[in-house]
Amino acid sequence: MASRGGPRAAGTDGSDFQHRERVASHYQMSVTLKSEIKKLIYTHVCIWLLLLAQMGVGHLKLLPHDQVAMPYQWEYPYLLSILPSLLGLLSFPRNNISYLVLSMISTGLFSVAPLIYGAMEMFPMAQQLYRHGKAYRFIFGFSAVSVMYLVVVVAAQVHGWQLYYSKKLLDSWFTSTQEKKKK
Repeated sequence: MASRGGPRAAGTDGSDFQHRERVASHYQMSVTLKSEIKKLIYTHVCIWLLLLAQMGVGHLKLLPHDQVAMPYQWEYPYLLSILPSLLGLLSFPRNNISYLVLSMISTGLFSVAPLIYGAMEMFPMAQQLYRHGKAYRFIFGFSAVSVMYLVVVVAAQVHGWQLYYSKKLLDSWFTSTQEKKKK
């Protein structure tokens, strides 16, 4: 029995822990990957809320047009990107492989595809800004193209890491199910 201040068990010097059972590595990896994916999902939710706020302010005209520009077209389908994140969170409690696979596929469709379209949609305006120094849309005094490209870059990294960790988690879960089938 372990105790901090009490006597040590007779006949041991504390180095006899090698024989004890350990948690299998794929279970440890599963816990670590779930934690990382949750952090990325919460980061994605923050980005999503900022875009939703910008779109709401733009449409409801709560601030003047020169303060907050109207949203770009790619922002509307990107709002659906919250669905894959929710599917990912739903897959965690019971290690549901189907939900995780659906989350990964729909992340490509609802998250990555709108980001690629957004980068292409904003490219001519970014070219005009950097060649001629002219911007026609602003978000709190900053060029809307610059701000939204920053959002696209950060969101692409978040979704890229989310897909990478999800694939590793999926592999970890497959390892776990294969071991259970062998027994």
